[in-house]
Amino acid sequence: MLSAAELQSYCDRLLATEEFDDFCPNGLQVAGERPIRYLISGVTASLALIEAAAAQEADAILVHHGWFWKGESPRLVGIKGHRIRALVRSGMSLLAYHLPLDAHPEIGNNRSLGEKLGFRAMEATKAGGGLLWKGMLATPLTGRALARQIGTRLDRMPLHIEVREEPIASIAWCTGAAQHLIEEAAAQGVQAYLSGEIAEQTVHQARELGLDYFAAGHHATERYGVQRLGERIAAAFEIRHSFLDLDNPA
Repeated sequence: MLSAAELQSYCDRLLATEEFDDFCPNGLQVAGERPIRYLISGVTASLALIEAAAAQEADAILVHHGWFWKGESPRLVGIKGHRIRALVRSGMSLLAYHLPLDAHPEIGNNRSLGEKLGFRAMEATKAGGGLLWKGMLATPLTGRALARQIGTRLDRMPLHIEVREEPIASIAWCTGAAQHLIEEAAAQGVQAYLSGEIAEQTVHQARELGLDYFAAGHHATERYGVQRLGERIAAAFEIRHSFLDLDNPA
């Protein structure tokens, strides 16, 4: 039978967690009461995900966005208290992997998003601590056509800052809240940049750098790595796995 500690050890080795100085603890965040036969994965360890996993009688939850972030209050009150009480009552374990899951070259969020969007010649750059990726479109597209393609494949239309008139052939991307990497993306010589979120200053930066910018959603861009990790775990240990995609427009 698979214990939570054994699952953490497997994931830590697979994702090389020791290489990352992260904003939160990676690995086992809450130890449950029973061995793991049924694993549910999701993007964020919200109360809704905990309740849905408990209703399905899961033994553990695997997420990208866990708890205990740097700079936040350590007190178990308010929303955090409600979430933790619900998890402990359920007897489930909680595991979370943040930057190591973004960066993994095979199953990570950035690799997975690039494949989902059909990019070619994908490679991780050294920029952004190795989190920024770049690649080529299968066929050059206008910015508006690329926005439609992104919307179709992610089931969510991106916010598009249109800058260029000529078709786009090359693009850089980083999932989640990586709008701050736009200048490093421009330094890669690409024609467009895609991330999850956008800030007020990102619009000005895109225009001044000559890049089309696509904000495709923090949640929408980070759904795929945790699914692949869950599938890898299920195959390795012969357990059940389901991914729960709880809608989040952000």
